[in-house]
Order: sequence, then C-alpha cells, then structure tokens
Amino acid sequence: MIDPQNVRDRIAPRILVAGEPVTGLRHAPTIDPSTGSPLADVPVADAATVDRAVRAAAAQPAWRDLGVPGRRRLLEALGAAVREHRHELAMLDALDGGNPYPAMLSDVERCLHQFVTWPAVAGMTGGATIPIDPRDLHFTEYEPFGVVARIVAYNHPAYFAIKAMLPPLVMGNAVVLKPAEQTPLSALRLAEIAQSVLPPGVFTVVTGGAEAGASLVGHPLVRRIGFTGSVATGLAIQRAAAASAVKHVSLELGGKNAMIVFPDAPVEAVADAVVAGMNLDSCAGQSCGSTSRVFVHEDVHDAVVDAVTQRIARFVPGVAYLGGTAMGPLVSAAHRDRVAGYVAAGRGEGARMVATGADPGLPGGFFQPPVLFDRVEPHMRIAREEIFGPVVSVLRWSSVDTVLAQANAVEYGLTGAVWTNDLQQAMRVVRGLHTGYVWVNDVSRHYWGQPFGGVKDSGLGREETLDELRTYAEVKAVNMRTRW
Repeated sequence: MIDPQNVRDRIAPRILVAGEPVTGLRHAPTIDPSTGSPLADVPVADAATVDRAVRAAAAQPAWRDLGVPGRRRLLEALGAAVREHRHELAMLDALDGGNPYPAMLSDVERCLHQFVTWPAVAGMTGGATIPIDPRDLHFTEYEPFGVVARIVAYNHPAYFAIKAMLPPLVMGNAVVLKPAEQTPLSALRLAEIAQSVLPPGVFTVVTGGAEAGASLVGHPLVRRIGFTGSVATGLAIQRAAAASAVKHVSLELGGKNAMIVFPDAPVEAVADAVVAGMNLDSCAGQSCGSTSRVFVHEDVHDAVVDAVTQRIARFVPGVAYLGGTAMGPLVSAAHRDRVAGYVAAGRGEGARMVATGADPGLPGGFFQPPVLFDRVEPHMRIAREEIFGPVVSVLRWSSVDTVLAQANAVEYGLTGAVWTNDLQQAMRVVRGLHTGYVWVNDVSRHYWGQPFGGVKDSGLGREETLDELRTYAEVKAVNMRTRW
C-alpha cells in the first residue's frame, strides 16, 4: 500500500484553467474524516473563476474537430497516465473521503477500461440515413453541445470524476467538473494529470460550494448538465437551469431501495447479500443504490435476522488509510450526526435495534458503526427517508401484493432486489417494482452496458450505457436535394 504520509505531504490543491493556476481565491479546509483534522486548504471558485473556466472550454472547437479517432488516442493516453497515478488517487480519496484505501483503489481500477471502451463504442452513436424520398438524401448526425457541466457526489470521488468526464469528452464536448465540497482532492489531481495529455481548457475542475455550483449551472454557455447527488440539490439544479436558459439536465439522485426476500431463498446467501447491498466496506453505506430496506417473508424472517446480526456485529469502523480497515468513517461530522439522529429516531418510533458494529474508540474521527433494525414499520422515518449511511431496516411480510405496495410507497425509485428461485415470482416483483434498476438474486453490482438510473425522485436519464453517450450531443437532421 502506498504511504499515506507521502501522499499527504504532496497535496497542493490548485485550480487550473487552460493550464494556468488561478490565484487570489479564498481557501477553505478539507477535513480528514478518520481524524477530524484539517487535511489541506482548497481554493474556493467564485463566479469569475467559473466563467473563466467555461469560456476557456468554449474556446476549444479543435477538440470537436479531432473526431472520434483523434479523441480516442488522447483519451487512451490519459487512461495510461491515470493508471500510473492510480495508487495516489485512491489514497487521496481515502484521506479526503474516509473510504478504505483498497475500495478506492478498486474504484479507480474499474474505471480504467472506460478510457478505451467509451471511445471504441462512440462510432456506434452515428446518425442514420432515412428513406423518405429515394431521389434525395435525408440523414441525421450528432453534434456536441460544446461545454458540459458535471457535478458529482462525495461517496466515490475519483470514480465519479472519471465516470462523469469521459462520455461528454468522447462526444467532442469540453467538460467543467465540480466535485463535492467535502472531497475535492482527487478531482483536482486528475485535472493536473489531464493537463499533460489533453489540450488546454478541454477538462477543468472547479472546487467550492454553492456559489461555484450555481455559477456553473446558470452559465449561458453551458447547455448540458449532469449531476450525481441528493434530491434536494437535483431540484435546485433544475430550477436554476430553467431560470437561465433551456438546458438539458440529467440527474442521478437518491434511493430508498427495497430488497424482497422470499421463503425459498437460501438464508446464508441472503444474509451475505444484505451486508453487501449496503456497501459497508466501500463507503460505509453512503450509497444511493444501497438496499437499506429488507423485506423478509415471515417464514424465514427470524433466521435471516439472526444471520445478518452475526455479520453486522463483525464490523468495526477504522482509519480509512490503514491496512485491515473493513469500513471507514462517514464523510463529515455533520453527516455522522445526521445518521445518528436517524438511529435515535428509529428507536424512538419503536423499531428494535438488534445489532450494531463495534465502536472503534478512536478520537476525532466521524465513525458510525453499522446498525440493524428489526420490527420496522413502513410509516417510520427509517423506512421512508434516505439515510445515506450504515443503517439497515428489516420489515416482515406475508403478501406479495402488500410487500410490493410497501416497497413502492416512497418517493424514490432507483434500485431494487428480489431473492427467490421461483422465476414467476421473480418476474412478478421485477415488473411490480417502480425502480430503474433491479437485481434478481444479486445486489449492488453494476454492469457496464446496462443503463443505470432511477424513476420518480431518483432521477432523470440513464448512465453506463451507449445511450448515455448520445445524451451528450444534439441531433441535426439534414435534407439534401440531389437534383434540380
């Protein structure tokens, strides 16, 4: 494992616009969640800096004119550079975001293929000839928007930055990316790596809070926005975008996801899936796709709760960048207190806390052991609201119609899971769940090429698929008369 102190000593956050560092900005500290101590002072972009970044991006039509083959060569070179720095990027995320280093290294490494595969499939997004009049030519082609804004969440910082930048870049856009205020370091480092490969202004990272985000969303030269984060921020982005111009917006938002367990499902495999579906080892349950509501049939309820209890009790949160850590801290003190508030609310509303991980006894860090609640009722806050932390709620069921109604009775619709060996029951639940992504006898796993995204308040649009590429360009229809 790379030495965390060496990475810490080299941290020098700066915003680069067209390769030049921006000076004179206010700075704010980013905090190490494992200790609660300041890690580095990060520049806070103001409206003028955002405007400068967007205008530098808009001045790069040469990137568009390279075509897919030219862009492919440069993006593959960028992928090779990211591979060389993958340990550093992963350690920055462990230091800055609190997720265990091995999980963050896995995040970066599972991105690397995208530097090759996205450009490789970009040619499949081509337009079409349309047989309207056989004597003339009617066809469509895709044109990039120009400047795309990407705003990403804190739970997988480097992964989300890479995942966000590549589709719009492949399609010929320049990208201005704003990472989460809590976890800016890996994105800033990614921008430094990119400047040695990509033309100036093609990829820029601006850091900061609400002012930077609002300036980016409302900028008149930004016509395409992609956001990953909370529902509240997604709604604010929709409002701000609509107030400034007609803009294309995609949103990957929150989830309160149901896992429905039938009595024929193997108890031990289900218990493993409950833990895996919470993403405790990668991001301490801070995941929009976590299956945090577990509906267990009454015939196997007690056995499943007992098996999950044994597994939850083994988790001891620890320092994210030390070997052997199974689960890191939450991202901030404020978020730790918010999650602790939900734990108190669950107990206050009558749920039974049957298991919790061990308190690590480490001072300063934002640690919250995982919690398993049983006897949860659908009306309770822990069953309705997204906690975005390591809190699992178990609900007992006996009727398929009732459990589907309860699973769908929330404002979210991101993911869902069903566990059964009965194909007919599986398909009944798959088609009955109001979600955008469903697993059968599986949880948590993403498959590149399968469209990921939600319905209802969980978002707009789909990612991780060929269709995502097409959303970063506009269709132009051409009608050519071939005769006088």
